Amino acid sequence: MAQVLEFKLPDLGEGLTEAEIVRWLVAVGDVVAIDQPVVEVETAKAMVEVPCPYGGVVTARYGEEGTELPVGAPLLTVAVGGTGAPEELAEAAPGAAPTAGAADAASAVSSEYSGNVLVGYGTAEPAARRRRVRHADPAAAAAPVSATPVSAAPVSVAAPVAAPVPASAGPVPVISPLVRKLARDRGLDLREVRGSGPEGLILRADVELALAALERPAATPAAAPAVAVAAPAGERVPLRGVRGVVADKLSRSRTEIPDATCWVDADATELMAARAAMNAAGGPKISLLALLARICAHALARFPELNSTVDTAAREIVRLPSVHLGFAAQTPRGLVVPVVKDAGARTAESLTEEFARLTEAARQGAITPADLTGGTFTLNNYGVFGVDGSTPIINHPEAAMLGVGRIIPKPWVHQGELAVRQVVQLSLTFDHRVCDGGTAGGFLRYVADCVEQPAVLLRTV
Repeated sequence: MAQVLEFKLPDLGEGLTEAEIVRWLVAVGDVVAIDQPVVEVETAKAMVEVPCPYGGVVTARYGEEGTELPVGAPLLTVAVGGTGAPEELAEAAPGAAPTAGAADAASAVSSEYSGNVLVGYGTAEPAARRRRVRHADPAAAAAPVSATPVSAAPVSVAAPVAAPVPASAGPVPVISPLVRKLARDRGLDLREVRGSGPEGLILRADVELALAALERPAATPAAAPAVAVAAPAGERVPLRGVRGVVADKLSRSRTEIPDATCWVDADATELMAARAAMNAAGGPKISLLALLARICAHALARFPELNSTVDTAAREIVRLPSVHLGFAAQTPRGLVVPVVKDAGARTAESLTEEFARLTEAARQGAITPADLTGGTFTLNNYGVFGVDGSTPIINHPEAAMLGVGRIIPKPWVHQGELAVRQVVQLSLTFDHRVCDGGTAGGFLRYVADCVEQPAVLLRTV
């Protein structure tokens, strides 16, 4: 006799309370293996494939692509423990709630249940996180999330009637779930939008232009008397997704951390020459970011106060044993900070490879929450934007961030004579609770010395 087990959206970490269904990887009637990815979802931080801890036959799916679900809401139901015969599936079809005690049955059937435990899901039934859900129809608000599956095995229940779609309407040429969500939140029908991207692909700019056109007030009739035209209220952009998470984190940093910034100009001519020599010798190419990361790791070994965090509840400074180096990466989804784990133990080649991997994953929206957490110090190369200096906001709960401006030819006194050298401005923003200016200045001066004379690293034990 098959048992029906309900698989709910697990806690994906970092306090995320909801995720948007981007793409279903299985259909009703498919046989799934233990820990097989069944759906691709997008959180405020990354695109994630969610594995199902049960093995069996999919009997229902909850939510269409583009639907946002809260953590703890049903994703799908799986019939396990039976032969998979049609009559068993008919009995297990989700016309009713899953069998009572199904979680206990799942643990008893070891061949149909994964030993892996998802965050907030697995060994015990978690309490679903609660959040306010806005509904256009007040009647819809009364219906529970798991009342009726969107896609289920055949049962004698009338399917909900979808809104009519013109017969000539083809698939909407839009890829980004963020673009779809923007249009959905503002009530825009994407079938009425002309895409400006390749092969008619609808871009965010197209949606914003269409929304602006819809919100533009109608022209005043010529016969109407002249009236004063009020200034436009301006566009309102919701602080959601990546932008919302960044806003919350930066606000918390500014509220909790008493930061200070010091900076220095450095002659990077020798560092650039050293990199050119390393890359000319053959083998994997070394990035400038990797060399700066090596310098940061050595500097943090000398000044461990800056590789720390503050436990405000215990009123203690926690000095961390390993350097997990975050770096700022600008992506189509916004600013993210991937983390290179154990950066202090990596070679320049390994750092170059990891920076490239994480950057590409971030740009493709495929980076995992694990790659975005656990940082102890951040390296911010804002020189790629063509600027010289900045006073960045510390990435809470870290204690410091090193900023690197653009490297450009400038007049410089070198060996007692005026010369044109490759000059860079370095800035360090630090938490004044973990150290004083002397420590911060010592760290920054050591970094500048390594930039000016890379051989300094050879003397580091």
